[in-house]
Amino acid sequence: MTALAIACALVAAALFAVAATRQHAEVAGLGVAGPPGWRALARLLRSPGWWAGTGLALGGSLLHLVALALAPLPVVQPLGVFSLVLTVLFGRRARDRRVVTAVVLVVGGVAGFVALAASAAPGAGISAGAAEGVAVAGFAIAAACWFARAGCAALAAASAVLFGLGSSVVHAAASQPPGTAVLLGGQALLLLGAGGVLLHRAYAAGPTAVVVGTTTVLDPLTAVAVAAVAYGEVPRPAAALAAVVALAGVRVLAGAVPQAPSKPEENPVPPTGLRVLIGADTFPPDINGAAFFAERLARGLAGRGHDVHVACPSGTGPARTEERDGYTIHRLRSRAIPLHRGYRFCTPGAARTAAGALLDRIRPDVVHVQAHFGVGRALLATAAGRDIPGMATNHFMPDNLLGYTPFPRRVKDALARWAWRDLVRVYRDARVVTTPTPRAAEVLAGIGLGRPAQVISCGIDLAHYATPGRPADRPMSVLFVGRLDEEKNVDQLLRALVPLPHVRADLVGDGTRRRELEALAAELGIAGRVTFHGFVPDAELVHRYADAGVFCMPGTAELQSLATMEAMAAGLPVVAADALALPHLVRHGENGYLFEPGAITTISRRIAELAADPDARARMGEASRAIVARHDIDDALTAFETQYRTLLGEPGCLPRVPALTAGTHQQA
Repeated sequence: MTALAIACALVAAALFAVAATRQHAEVAGLGVAGPPGWRALARLLRSPGWWAGTGLALGGSLLHLVALALAPLPVVQPLGVFSLVLTVLFGRRARDRRVVTAVVLVVGGVAGFVALAASAAPGAGISAGAAEGVAVAGFAIAAACWFARAGCAALAAASAVLFGLGSSVVHAAASQPPGTAVLLGGQALLLLGAGGVLLHRAYAAGPTAVVVGTTTVLDPLTAVAVAAVAYGEVPRPAAALAAVVALAGVRVLAGAVPQAPSKPEENPVPPTGLRVLIGADTFPPDINGAAFFAERLARGLAGRGHDVHVACPSGTGPARTEERDGYTIHRLRSRAIPLHRGYRFCTPGAARTAAGALLDRIRPDVVHVQAHFGVGRALLATAAGRDIPGMATNHFMPDNLLGYTPFPRRVKDALARWAWRDLVRVYRDARVVTTPTPRAAEVLAGIGLGRPAQVISCGIDLAHYATPGRPADRPMSVLFVGRLDEEKNVDQLLRALVPLPHVRADLVGDGTRRRELEALAAELGIAGRVTFHGFVPDAELVHRYADAGVFCMPGTAELQSLATMEAMAAGLPVVAADALALPHLVRHGENGYLFEPGAITTISRRIAELAADPDARARMGEASRAIVARHDIDDALTAFETQYRTLLGEPGCLPRVPALTAGTHQQA
C-alpha cells in the first residue's frame, strides 16, 4: 500500500506542477489581485486556460487524497515538493549548475525522508477530537488571512498552512466511522478551498516558482508537525537530516526566479503629464493606417510631455523592448498569421500574461487600445480587472482582414458578423470607445455597441503635406496611395484609364494583389502609363502628392482614409467611392466627385473632366484644403488628452502645442 501511495503522490505532484504553471499565467494575465471579488471570479470562470489548470489540479488532488488514505502523512505529504522541481524546470530554459545541484538535493533529501518515515512505526490511532481541533485551527487561520493585504510569499505561506491542515484532516477522516468521516471531509474541503483562494492571490502577486516553492515547503512541514503532535505519527530522528537536505535544495530552487514582481519603471513624468499605455495589434514596420496612427499618437503624446508606452506584437517573434522618439515600445512574443505572413499576432495566453506583467511594471494612468484582437483584448480585460481606466479606438472593418482569406462570400459574411459580436464583447471593458468618423460611429451603433462612440479624427500634420500651386501644363496623372489589396479595388482605377490615353497613373504602396494588378495593366494595354512605386519613404511620398493632378480612392472599407486626407492637405481634388467614411471627406462637386463602387465608366468620366479643366482642379484642390483643415493632428491629440483626463476625473483640455511631424501613410 505504501508503494502505491508514493506512486499516487508523485503523479499528483506532476499534475500540480503543470496546473500551477497554467493557472499562474491565467491569473496573472487576468489581474486577479487583492481580496476575492465577484468580478475577478467571473473573469477566471470565462478563461479556458484557468479551467484546464483547475482540472489538472483536481486530478492531482484526487490522487493525493488516495495517497493520504493509504500511507502516513510523513510519507505522503513531503512528496509534493517534487511539484516545485518540475515547476522550475518547466519555466526555466537554462539548466545551469546551480539549478541541477538544487534538484539533486531535493530529490535525494525527500527520498531519504520518505524512506525513513515509511519504515517508522505507525501511530496508535487518530482520534476524531484531535482532527476536529486541527480543523478549527485552520478555520481561525483562514478567517485571519481572508481579507489581509499581503505579498506573494505571505499569501503562499498562508495557503500552504491551510493545505497542510486540510490534508491532515483528510488523513484522519480515512480512519473514522462513516458519519464522522463525512463531517471531517466537509471541513477539510472548506480548508482546501480557502487555501486555493489565497493561492490564486499569490499567483497574481508574484512568480510561479516563489508560490510553489513556499507551498511545497510549508505544506509538508505543517502536515508532518500535525502528524507528530496530534496524531502520534513520528518519523525517525534521522529523517530530520534528510529534511534539512531537501529544504536546502528547495531554497535554491525558489530563488531561481525573483521573489517579487518587477518594480515600476522609473521614468520621471512631469507633474502635468500622464503615463499612457497604448495597445496596438499592428505597429510599424507594419504598413497600414491603424499602425501609422498608433505610432503618430505615441510620438505626439510623448512630445507633449507624457510618459508613453506601446504594447504590440514583435515583428520577429521573441519579445523585446526598444526606445523610439521619446516613447517605449514593448514588443510582445508573437506568431506569424497563417494567411498573411507579413503580420504577426499574440496568442491569448501569451497576451494576457504579458499584459499583466506590463501593467504591474508600468502602472499606467490610462490604457488606450487600437483593436479588439490579442493585445487589445488582453490589455482591456486586465486593466478593467485592476480598475485602470481603459478606452478603445476602433479601426476595424472585417473586409480589411477577410480579403486575405480564400473563403466564399457567404462564409466571409458569417465571419464578419461573428467578428462584430466579438468586438462588442471585448469593448465592454472600455469605458470610452472612439472612432474616426461619424459614419464609423454609425457602423458601431448598427452592430449593437450599446452606447455612443465618440468621434475623434485620427488627424494628420496638414502643414507637412501642403504644396505650392501646380503648373497648368504638367502632364495629367492620377495618384493612388494605399495597400494593393482586395478591398482597395485598384483594378477599377486601372480599367477606368483605358479610354484616357492622355492620363497616367502612379500607384504608391504594396500588397497581396500587386502582381495581379501589374498583369492586369499589361493585359489592358496601359502598362506604359501605370507606374507601381511600391513603398516609398515619406519625403518621396510628399513629392508624389505634389506631382499628382487628381487623387483616386476606390476603396470600400475606409473608416477614415488617411491617404485621402493627406491628398486633400496637398491640395488635390479627389475621385472616391461613395462608401463608408469617404463621403465625409469628399463633397460631390465641391472638392471632387463620388461614384458608386464599381462604376468604372463614371470614374473615367470624372477623371476626364478634371484632366480637361485645370481651373476646376485648382478650385477643388483649395476646397480639399479647407475641408480637411479640421483634421489637424494637433487637434486630435488634444481631443485624446481630454478623454484621458476625463476618465481620470480631470476634465479639461490642455494648451495647444506645435504640430507633430507626420509619418508615412502611403498604405493606409
